[in-house]
Amino acid sequence: MKQSEINETSTAELQEKLTESKKAYSDLKMAHAISPLENPIQLRSHRRTIARIATELTKREVQ
Repeated sequence: MKQSEINETSTAELQEKLTESKKAYSDLKMAHAISPLENPIQLRSHRRTIARIATELTKREVQ
């Protein structure tokens, strides 16, 4: 998810996407622990997406 998309979505949608992304990340991480992923870069992209969404939510709370 790109930063421009994150800026345009509402806070409720961002919270939903954050929970979905965290679940997808944990599933990928568990699958990678059992057997190596075909594309391990997915872990990095999911982790960064989670960070982007969490940062935007924090920024909106402060304002």
